[in-house]
Amino acid sequence: MADKTVSADSGSTLKTLVNLWPYMWPSDRPDLKARVVWATFYLFVAKFILVGVPYFFKWATNALAGDNAPLPPLPDFLLGPVMLVIAYNVVRLVQLGFNQLRDALFARVGQHAVRQLAYKTFVHMHNLSLRFHLERRTGGLSRIIERGTKGIETIVRFTILNSLPTILEFALTAVIFAIAYGWLYVLVVAVTVAIYTWFTVWASDWRIGIRREMNDSDTDANTKAIDSLLNFETVKYFNNERMEAQRFDRSMQRYEVAATKTWTSLGWLNFGQGAIFGAGMAIVMWMSALEVMAGTQTIGDFVFINAMLMQLSVPLNFIGFIYREIRQGLTDIEQMFALLDVKQEVVDQPQARPLAVSHGAVEFRDVHFSYDPARPILKGVSFEVPAGKTIAIVGPSGAGKSTISRLLFRFYDIQSGSVLIDGQDIRDVTQESLRAAIGMVPQDTVLFNDTIAYNIRYGRTDASDEEVKKAAELAQIGAFIDRLPDGYKAMVGERGLKLSGGEKQRVAIARTILKAPPILMLDEATSALDTHTEQEIQAALDLVSRGRTTIVIAHRLSTVIGADEIIVLKDGRIAERGTHLALLRKEGLYASMWARQREASEAEERLRIARESDDLGIVTRRRTAEV
Repeated sequence: MADKTVSADSGSTLKTLVNLWPYMWPSDRPDLKARVVWATFYLFVAKFILVGVPYFFKWATNALAGDNAPLPPLPDFLLGPVMLVIAYNVVRLVQLGFNQLRDALFARVGQHAVRQLAYKTFVHMHNLSLRFHLERRTGGLSRIIERGTKGIETIVRFTILNSLPTILEFALTAVIFAIAYGWLYVLVVAVTVAIYTWFTVWASDWRIGIRREMNDSDTDANTKAIDSLLNFETVKYFNNERMEAQRFDRSMQRYEVAATKTWTSLGWLNFGQGAIFGAGMAIVMWMSALEVMAGTQTIGDFVFINAMLMQLSVPLNFIGFIYREIRQGLTDIEQMFALLDVKQEVVDQPQARPLAVSHGAVEFRDVHFSYDPARPILKGVSFEVPAGKTIAIVGPSGAGKSTISRLLFRFYDIQSGSVLIDGQDIRDVTQESLRAAIGMVPQDTVLFNDTIAYNIRYGRTDASDEEVKKAAELAQIGAFIDRLPDGYKAMVGERGLKLSGGEKQRVAIARTILKAPPILMLDEATSALDTHTEQEIQAALDLVSRGRTTIVIAHRLSTVIGADEIIVLKDGRIAERGTHLALLRKEGLYASMWARQREASEAEERLRIARESDDLGIVTRRRTAEV
């Protein structure tokens, strides 16, 4: 699947919010629904208290100025200037408490949504086909989950906990101004807020392009730095430290220019916001000052209007930041939902039943398959692996050998024909039961960055420590593990890089032994190893495959000479089949492959002997010279 760029401008914002709603209002969690209701209630309470705070400032000012303005309906002991000032601060503190209570109640709801959506996306990615994962970057997928979960928090925080309260506060301010001071005040404030919001959105959109340029430069510099450090030895081999430093500095130079533009544009944004709001406030305060001088307003009214506007300016200052964060949050969530919309290529049939393995016989019956319709891979392949027997599949590169293993695991569905286990079409059984019946020792063993015990136990997660140790001993790696300082608790490193190729293969064999499957698949399990290690690994593999139905995909023909039958693939078809000796007597494709590998092996052996002879001659001459 090609990467799909999704943005908040794509017209799917409403769809994203609709998709997000079930996670914010979970039907199966009445306790979380109650939290949403109470958080909303406290939100309204906090805003009503907030717009009432300036009244105490007004009353305290009038009391201090000695104006004969109407007093609030409060007990006499609270009407003194000092008590009104104290009440002003107490009310502010109460309003802050309700805000924090609202945030605390909503935190559980937001984090539940994050967890549920992240879990659903993670499970969905594991259910997608191998084709999808081969065409996508794993790092990109993890970033989609990471950004999507952060996007949920952003939407909750800025849409529900910031934007909606700001709108409510403006509405309450407009009502108070309309009732107490007339619609002209409301009109001036509304026009100011409208121009302020328009300018903020326009400037934020302009800054997004600059910010994207800065982020791209930062990513480029970071990529070059990591790539250079990962290839540290190569840099040293070719003495290219200066070149790498110059490449990094060029990227940082672009970042410097873009970052400077970002901060400069932020300065213009802040200045523009201040100028617009300052102009609107100046007009309103001028109107109020005229009325104070005319005797229609008190000093307390003048202070009240100023306090209300200053109070309103606080959330307005965050409009640009909120707009940018909400927009980015919607983009990130849309990408996550777009990932969830990707359909599974391989799905269980509605009537799928668990695989019932009685003997473990495998059959490919006239199988046709292609990854791309324009390039067929298997063209009518048919063969049978009797229960407990070993079948080897060999052939030139690109003949379709590894495709056989992928189809048996049902990573892909075939176009025609059928793959059967004990007479059951694998498309009619559940994928979980199918894969539980097959063990795999791959060519390239990738281990988890955890302990050796964890990687062996991965074959059967409920295995005991004794079972893990027994599997390791059968795989001929037990003695090696015992010699390690941390034993089975030793970490294997990223992708198992702390272990050699042979050690990693033995771990793979051990976890397959622990799984104890009735069917075994060996996909070129020794092709990347040296001859000595290959022989040791082959002995362990022979032990594992004993009594099991085994399919061996091999590059080195010397590893399959004992197979019950050898199938030679060429261009997606079976070119030859038979035992090792029978195929050699045919003098066909298998015989020619065998001859070439024998010649290569003999050449390597002659080269090894020559080197040993040279080494021996050097030592002999050196000792003669010493004598």
